[in-house]
Amino acid sequence: MAGSWRARAQAGGMLLALLGWVSSCVTTFVPLWKSLNLDLNELEVWTMGLWQVCIAREEGAVECRAHGSFLALPPELRVSRLLMCLSNGLGLLGCLLAAPGLEGWRACEDKPGLKRRLLLAGGAAFGTAGMATLAPVSWVAYNTVLDFWDDTVPDIVPRWEFGEATFLGWFAGAFLAAGGLLLACSARSTRTATPPAPTCRRPPATRGPAGGHNPHPKNTDLVI
Repeated sequence: MAGSWRARAQAGGMLLALLGWVSSCVTTFVPLWKSLNLDLNELEVWTMGLWQVCIAREEGAVECRAHGSFLALPPELRVSRLLMCLSNGLGLLGCLLAAPGLEGWRACEDKPGLKRRLLLAGGAAFGTAGMATLAPVSWVAYNTVLDFWDDTVPDIVPRWEFGEATFLGWFAGAFLAAGGLLLACSARSTRTATPPAPTCRRPPATRGPAGGHNPHPKNTDLVI
């Protein structure tokens, strides 16, 4: 029963972590972190990501332009680039570490201790990747809320709002953290039953003249 529970927990944790890692990679590169709809020109929708700004027009044309200089970006976008790239790398490392530690994986079957350590390391990598995804997404969302409710900006000035990538990033971070936690919890070592200590063998009892067992064998030494 315990083995089946661990196998299901490992499979579920790996699936959640993989889904979160793929979602985190998509969040990193899509230009949908912020969206802006101009009241003066409702036919255009501006979207911003970590790497470029895009303009979607009503006729279906999309024009994207990369950010000019890395140093010219706002602090949250600079840090978000680094953290999201770190999250993607940690997610890949978690996949490489956790896969050989799964119970259904034939690698290292004769080394349960190594499989447990690999699974723990993979779970820790996934959990760290989840935190590295949640932090920049939440920071950008927080600054977006502050800018949206800034009273010093006139009402006629358009405001940036949440983009689809913000919500996708939150789900990605939650999936990575949950998957890493499941893998780490399922990595507990299985208790193998230790074989009992061998009992001391008694010398075989000699049979008496009547065929019965003689607990005290005769001393064959000659007494002079």
